[in-house]
Amino acid sequence: MDDQISTPRESHPRESPTRVAIVDDHRLVLDGVIAHLNARHVDVDVVISSTSWLGFISHAEFPVDVVILDLNLNDGIPIATKIRALATAGSRTVIISRHADAASINGALSAGALAFVPKTESADELVSAVRAVSEGVRYLGQQVTSTLADVHHGRDPGLGAQEQRAMVLYASGRSIREVADEMKTTEETIKSYIKRARRKYRQIGVDVGTKVLLRRRGLQEGWLSTD
Repeated sequence: MDDQISTPRESHPRESPTRVAIVDDHRLVLDGVIAHLNARHVDVDVVISSTSWLGFISHAEFPVDVVILDLNLNDGIPIATKIRALATAGSRTVIISRHADAASINGALSAGALAFVPKTESADELVSAVRAVSEGVRYLGQQVTSTLADVHHGRDPGLGAQEQRAMVLYASGRSIREVADEMKTTEETIKSYIKRARRKYRQIGVDVGTKVLLRRRGLQEGWLSTD
């Protein structure tokens, strides 16, 4: 796994701009990133912006050099499937996400993404990732590197996918019933997920036994924003 913890490298701008696509289901995110790129980075040309996967892959400009892809588009298509499809088409992938836990990062990297940028990072960090990835260089910023290092020091709780999702939704302020409705299961199942997740956190010395502590951990993990 050591090859997954690499440090950012400088890459030289191409003579022609890197053709980039941005896929995120929040239009404000798309507009903000595009405005930043257009204003300051002439070596990056955003040729596709889409709020859906299907809209993106059916676009006339597809495929592109680099795809900035939101981890969670809520369309039921696994992220690994998307990354592998992009690789087949000749595109390299930068994953962006609000959820910057080790499981999400490792899952994306294992599927073939060359960079993972938490949405809590600056737009400049994203640009650096795009430039590196356009040259075929893996890019992991300080926050991601630190998260992966925590795993090696035994500080990752090792949550399952359903436990992780239940904790994220619950930490965001939703009730047990609302989490159950979102995940299409029973309240008892959600209680079980949260109970197991809290036990796993206790085993690594982290207390998330109250909603206040859970929200604080959610901010640290990158599950939640301060907005």
